[in-house]
Amino acid sequence: MSIFFFLAPDKIKRFTIAVRQDGWRVALAKTRQYIALHRAGHGRTGLPAFSQRSEPHADASYLAEFWQEMARKESFHMSNPPAYLNKTRRIAMIGDLNLPQCRKYRVEQLEEFWTAQGVEYTYSHYQDIPRATTILQDATHLMFYRTQNTSLVSMYLYEARRLRLPVLYDLDDPLFSVSAYETYENMKALPAEMKQHFINEAPKYLDAMNLADIITVSTPGMRDHTRLYTNRPVHFRRNFADRATFEAADAALKSVEREGAGSFRVAFASGSMGHEIDFALIADDITEFLKEDRRRKLVILGHFDLNLLPAPLRGQLITYGFSDYDSYLEALASVDCAVMPLTDDAFNRCKSAVRVIDAAAVAVPSIVTPVGDMANMVQDGKTGHIVGNGKSWLDSLRAMAEDRETCTTMGRAARADLEATWAGRPALPVIEPEVVNWVTE
Repeated sequence: MSIFFFLAPDKIKRFTIAVRQDGWRVALAKTRQYIALHRAGHGRTGLPAFSQRSEPHADASYLAEFWQEMARKESFHMSNPPAYLNKTRRIAMIGDLNLPQCRKYRVEQLEEFWTAQGVEYTYSHYQDIPRATTILQDATHLMFYRTQNTSLVSMYLYEARRLRLPVLYDLDDPLFSVSAYETYENMKALPAEMKQHFINEAPKYLDAMNLADIITVSTPGMRDHTRLYTNRPVHFRRNFADRATFEAADAALKSVEREGAGSFRVAFASGSMGHEIDFALIADDITEFLKEDRRRKLVILGHFDLNLLPAPLRGQLITYGFSDYDSYLEALASVDCAVMPLTDDAFNRCKSAVRVIDAAAVAVPSIVTPVGDMANMVQDGKTGHIVGNGKSWLDSLRAMAEDRETCTTMGRAARADLEATWAGRPALPVIEPEVVNWVTE
């Protein structure tokens, strides 16, 4: 790393403040440690290949020697929080980045969001210890994402408290909630021991959340559920469409061409295991819809046990395996509408509308359930259909297939509404103002 990196104006300013407040000896000690951490941590990768279950307990002592040295020199404690000393806000995000969709919507796209607010933003996988400890040294705020209360997370939190950083915890599924897991219908499609594992792990997520100063979650419904478990302030920050989403969607639209009049493709996307239970809610309606015209097709994207698919549907089926985001959008861009059923349970009432975002990005209208947050992103009859109040899945599918022009118009309206309302703007409905104020004020 070039010496000019450490001679940048902001670094010199921080050193000057340290000298003024703590003296030359302490300032130089802090500078040596800062340089050592920068040399140890490198690259932007979140180390996505790490197993979610591996926890390097031995490495939780990574900062212990440094802490001891700083304590011996009576320079352990910060005089003032970095946000008080420096007008520039710098967020360090440390999280579990193993799930591609979660990584995109809860971690990566925040760089664009916060940069637009004049806030610097960097992130690290929680197991990339050199990088995670390095980005803490420059930060004014720490955010955790989807982490449990492990010894490693405790080390990061201890360092954050030493540096006097305010701490936020972010989560997009109720992983802390035994009550949500116990009534979650999708668990019926998974082995019983897997459900028990999730329930056993739930308290570790709640412990981590309660160590933070503020909590953010992905939907208003999840905010309300989270408040049943904690007295910490809880606010929502919805997933949104960022520049990368629109660019990938535009590329997908240019690379595919939808089939002509007469044909009609219905997509069901599944980003994780267990959604066969959701599909079962509409299986009869889909079967009847496809039976009415052999040119109609069901397109299944992602995880799905085809052995659980009703036999009559298999002759009009197109499948795409789980893939990267660009390939997923290309497949999605080839359909005429997307269906998004959810069983009505506590877990699903917390669900976000990422599948509506993906479909709208490629100008595909959605048919959604009133459960979860998806109905809040669909304008019934304009950008898609919300099933309920006497309207069935079959009725909605027929209306779209029998009036292709209106269906196409709905898709275009969905894309326009996504750009106008659901891009990354620092205001409702995307984010509650308390979260923005927590960083910027």
